[in-house]
Amino acid sequence: MAKRILVAVDGSTEATEALQFAASEWPDAELTALHVINPADSATGAEGGFPGAADQWYESAKQRGERILTEVSSAVDRSVETRLEVGRPTGTILGVAGGEEAVGEDDGSGEPFDHIVLASQGRTGLSRVLLGSVAEGVVRRAEAPVTVVR
Repeated sequence: MAKRILVAVDGSTEATEALQFAASEWPDAELTALHVINPADSATGAEGGFPGAADQWYESAKQRGERILTEVSSAVDRSVETRLEVGRPTGTILGVAGGEEAVGEDDGSGEPFDHIVLASQGRTGLSRVLLGSVAEGVVRRAEAPVTVVR
């Protein structure tokens, strides 16, 4: 029986459904919704050629991430911990699942998660090759069981 479940969320309907699935499948487990801010996404706007562009992009991405976590948490009728991290999605999900503590925390409380749940966007063919698949990367490299919701 899973005690601690990490649910990766990205603001999509599928991610909300993944959290709802986890809440119904494991009613007694502690749920944590994780949103990852990907620095690679800043390439389009943060290099705008003016001072502070990167900071402005980060603040905007952080606000969006916090909004996503608030919205997804309200989609289930139970308590959900939330966590916002910065990094490459696959590696960050795996790191958090393995017990990495949040930045700035060093109290030794980093405990691995028992299970990971995430959504699949259902990409196939060329778009999957070009964009990669976070779900596939997590499934291949995770040390904990993974459930992919489609």
